[in-house]
Amino acid sequence: MALDRATGLAESARALAAGEVTSRALVEQALERIAASQGSLNAFRVVRAEAALAEADAADAELAAGVRRPLLGVPVAVKDDMDVAGEPTAFGCQGEFPAVTQDGEAVRRLRAAGAVVVGKTNTCEFGQWPFTEGPAFGATRNPWSTEHTPGGSSGGSAAAVAAGLVPAALGSDGAGSVRIPASWTHLIGIKPQRGRISTWPRGESFQGITVNGTLARTVADAALLLDAASGNHDLDPHRPPAVDASGAVGRDPGRLRIALALKPPFTALPARLQPEVRANVVELAEKLAALGHTVEETDPPYGQIGLTFIPRATVGLAERVGEAPFPALLDRRTRDAARLGRLLGGAPLRAARRAEAVLHRRIGEFFTSYDVILAPTTAAPPPRIGSMLKLGGLATDRAMIAACPFAWPWNVLGWPGVNVPAGFVGQGLPVGAQLLGPAHSEPLLISLAAQLEAELRWHEAWPPAREIATDSPAA
Repeated sequence: MALDRATGLAESARALAAGEVTSRALVEQALERIAASQGSLNAFRVVRAEAALAEADAADAELAAGVRRPLLGVPVAVKDDMDVAGEPTAFGCQGEFPAVTQDGEAVRRLRAAGAVVVGKTNTCEFGQWPFTEGPAFGATRNPWSTEHTPGGSSGGSAAAVAAGLVPAALGSDGAGSVRIPASWTHLIGIKPQRGRISTWPRGESFQGITVNGTLARTVADAALLLDAASGNHDLDPHRPPAVDASGAVGRDPGRLRIALALKPPFTALPARLQPEVRANVVELAEKLAALGHTVEETDPPYGQIGLTFIPRATVGLAERVGEAPFPALLDRRTRDAARLGRLLGGAPLRAARRAEAVLHRRIGEFFTSYDVILAPTTAAPPPRIGSMLKLGGLATDRAMIAACPFAWPWNVLGWPGVNVPAGFVGQGLPVGAQLLGPAHSEPLLISLAAQLEAELRWHEAWPPAREIATDSPAA
């Protein structure tokens, strides 16, 4: 039996456990789809063909012996900022990187659940931008329109899942880098509580603003991957209490008080929600009201939250640049931002870190009146390939903030957020909306997302097949 590209993570695991398909067959299919689409989508930096097939054969032997694990034999992908033993971790940078010797904690947990990592997906340089392009690997393209970006920085993972190359993938989110590409490729993207999925060997990635998260076509699949990857290394500084993400999928969320937040948070540069995106998010709010929830338009008290984000982001980048083996090959924008980070690494960083507790109290108080926030994930649909690649630093910042002003505050807070599809605009380009909650609220957000999914059936829409498997160049 062969499974088609629409077969999700949970269904693949079930079919494997039932003996209806072999892991080798699923992995071979994934590798064939990846190879056929690299010329058009360019989703992968590393493809582990030989290693993945060997791991699939080992999974088949375990399955035949009666062993059962949550993802035993299922092919998945991970972003190329995560360590996979035997493979390089280039994180979007140019140069020849040595193979690492150990899996990162999130990858180790995926393997413990039985998953087969077929490859590592493309990301922009050190994950800084909402596009996945660069001289190291070319351009990763959006399966819905290959003239447009899938977003970033987890754009390779998003493109791979949206095109059906793999049923689910891990990404990372430091300013929306799971939620933004999920919104622009019509996926579920879960940014979990800080520490839910370990970022080890870095206890805090980018001064704690970056977390690992999941991308999938359905809420159930994104939750299943979250459960499989969750957990901590012994030395992790953030160790949130465990949650049962999959158990929340079928649970009635109850009647909730939902704040519809349409105003961009504080930014130093202007940002405006495009009317067509606003209309789609408002339509989603109306659907929530029809489901029995109370929806009111109001915005959280963000205040000057942006002043706490910049020191953490730039200091975190400076740390990465300081470790880079080929600093001369880095984008000038990267080097300039790292220079700023080195200036902000003392008192400004300490002040930014201290401010998080104040923000938790102030914005936490908002959640005594509301259970969930519904906000746009982006202010605009996905930009065209190349539109930001050659810009200078300030022009890039302007373009990023204009397109993506909504996601980053939840990285400062370290709290969960879930992107859900919010339909299409223009010439069929996807956009999304965020469900945002307070600390440890993944189960509530997941149950609400699943309730919406049951009504809207967004996972039944697929990108045009002509966009996915062609011989067009990757960049």
